[in-house]
Amino acid sequence: MTATLRVNLVAIAVLLISMAGGVVTLDAIDHTRRQSLAQEALYVRSSKALRRMSLGYTGLLADIYWTRAVQYFGEQHHANSRDFRLLAPLLEVTTELDPRLLPAYQFGANFLAPQPPSGAGLPGAALALMKYGIEHNPDQWQLYYNMGFLYYTEFKDYAKAADAFAQGARLPVTNPFMPILAAQMAQHAGEFDTARMLWSTTYQSTQDALVRQNAIEHLLALRVDEDVTQLEQVVEEYREQTGRLPASMGDLERAGLIHGTPADPKGRPYRLMPDGRIEVQDSQSIFFITKGLPPGVAPPQPVRIDTSH
Repeated sequence: MTATLRVNLVAIAVLLISMAGGVVTLDAIDHTRRQSLAQEALYVRSSKALRRMSLGYTGLLADIYWTRAVQYFGEQHHANSRDFRLLAPLLEVTTELDPRLLPAYQFGANFLAPQPPSGAGLPGAALALMKYGIEHNPDQWQLYYNMGFLYYTEFKDYAKAADAFAQGARLPVTNPFMPILAAQMAQHAGEFDTARMLWSTTYQSTQDALVRQNAIEHLLALRVDEDVTQLEQVVEEYREQTGRLPASMGDLERAGLIHGTPADPKGRPYRLMPDGRIEVQDSQSIFFITKGLPPGVAPPQPVRIDTSH
């Protein structure tokens, strides 16, 4: 074997060993990288610095950071982790780089709001994200819809939910169910005048028979909710005056607090319960009521609509 051949064989062997070692090293690095995605995901946290570094390709960087946010959430969720500390910063950087990246708001809020391990348990951060999105995309009804649902599901603030849905309903391009959701929330919050106006507007602004019937039924339910609220206030007033609860509607009438026997829109008298609550006689005959229900009967829940179009 010549010296040249020996040198070549040694060189090939070294090269093969190096390649094998490289493969093992890369696999180890990749494994470590997957494990430490959270630590690496935000190696640059400043959107201003990223803008300077992007050389004008901020949209591309936004897509990259949005992909990182989705990957980060997916890995933490899959691991049943309760640590989502980097999710909100990732979404902030993403939307600051591209304020028009709508999926980052819509899906990002759904990642942030639910409690772990379904989400990050950060409804406040989700709400801040939606407000930022609306500030930069005031013409997108989907963002008002998502903000309304956040107020409803996470904060139980029905008045603000109604306002968010109503704002989205006034946009030139919107979903026909937005005013219906606004009216439902206003009714749920006890804002009877607002709810009545919204349902009346819904009835008057459409020729769809089903939508009009739906509006009529909600107006009837609204009357029940208002009646029950007022009657329970009268019962409380009677208790304050006499030191006891009324035994019947007759007690309220004799005290001059009501006139006649109050009845629901179907003509059935309301029931005065021993604990002072007011109930409707047949809660199944009047749809959408939220007041006057028997114990254990839940009010109707709004149905989520498809915001992807």
